[in-house]
Parts: sequence; C-alpha cells; structure tokens
Amino acid sequence: MKVTFVNSVNIARNIYKFSFQADKKPKHIAGQFIELYLPHENKDNRGDKRWFTLSSSPTEEYLAITTKFAGENGSSFKKTLKNLAPGTELNMASPMGDFVLPKDRNIPLVFVAGGIGCTPFHSITKYLIDTGEKRDITLIYNANSPEDIAYKDDFDYYAERFIQITGQRLTGQKILDLAGPSEKNRYFYLSGPEPMIENLQKELKNLGINRKNIFTDFFPGYVIESI
Repeated sequence: MKVTFVNSVNIARNIYKFSFQADKKPKHIAGQFIELYLPHENKDNRGDKRWFTLSSSPTEEYLAITTKFAGENGSSFKKTLKNLAPGTELNMASPMGDFVLPKDRNIPLVFVAGGIGCTPFHSITKYLIDTGEKRDITLIYNANSPEDIAYKDDFDYYAERFIQITGQRLTGQKILDLAGPSEKNRYFYLSGPEPMIENLQKELKNLGINRKNIFTDFFPGYVIESI
C-alpha cells in the first residue's frame, strides 16, 4: 500500500516515532507488524526494507512505527528514515502477524518488553485505552536507563502493574517474581532483542510455564547493553 510520511517525534533517548498516512487505511489488529520499503542511494548491505511492529493503535488516524537510532554506526536505511521529508511517498506492506491479544478477555497477561520491544505493547495498550476494554495486564519494561523508556504515560495509565527494570539483566525467575502469583492460567508475551527473547523463553519453560502460554516477538539487530 502507498503511505505518505507525516512527521517524526522524539519520545525517549534516541527513540523516534514516525507517522504515516495510508492512501486507504488497512484493517489491522493491535500488535501486528509491517514491512517498510525505503529506496535510497548508496544503500549498505542491510538493504532498503525493514520489518517494524506498528506502535500505533488501529483506533488512530496514522500508522506509526517507533525505532531507536544508533548514531554514526546506524544503517543507511535508518539514516535515510531519520531524514525523511514530510510528504514523501513510500510503500508499506499490509499489517500481519499474530502477536495479538487473546480472544478470551479473562486471561491474565504478562507483557515483557526489552528496549524497543515496547512497540507492540504500546499498540495494544493504546487500543485498550481508546476502546475502554479492560484486561488484567502486568507490564515489565527492561531498559538500559529510565531515559530509554518510551510511552511511559500510556503504560502507567493502563497496566494493572507497570514495572520498570533498568540497568540490570532480566531473567525468567525475575519475571515470575515480579508478576506474582495468579489463580488463573496466564499468558506471557515477550518482545525485544532476539537473544534476550530466546533466553527468557527457554528460562520460563524450564520454570514450568507451558510453551503454549508463551508468545514471542523479537527484533534482530537490537541489543540492551545491560544484558
């Protein structure tokens, strides 16, 4: 689909939200992802396409992605993205993916975000805020420092428990300790850098969490320095 770049907003340290107007807004579900095509000159070996989870809710006017920039070591794609001029037309694949809310609203949920892995959780949280739907959500956000935490206000407003862990490695046992006991069968949603998510998934399984209750969404190429 064709999209037009609207603007970018700095929402945390080196983290920016980019908003796009779709020619025809697609139907999508909070938590899904897209592929953005960004042709540019002198592209490096990382190419001109990227997968991004939409950080916007289906209830919002614009489609938005949120990403972190690595400064001088960033890819040609990221440098081009950061310098996009409003009004630039691009191609974006339609939203897809199943990292979405379960249909049963009574299932307690534990969201675990590692760095920029907060994006699907913001899409979901904003959707729940806008629609007034109530869910039992514990959100654990692991980042290098408080300055690296994005969308803090929305998470704090909606989540039953919004827990920020900075400057330390998160473990499966720590997640269970922070989430606390539950009388009901819980679902665990893990989103963040690929090595982090692989480790947490393995640790939670070893601690007795059913693999069917663990859902993952990882971001290749991202690193949380404290892990």
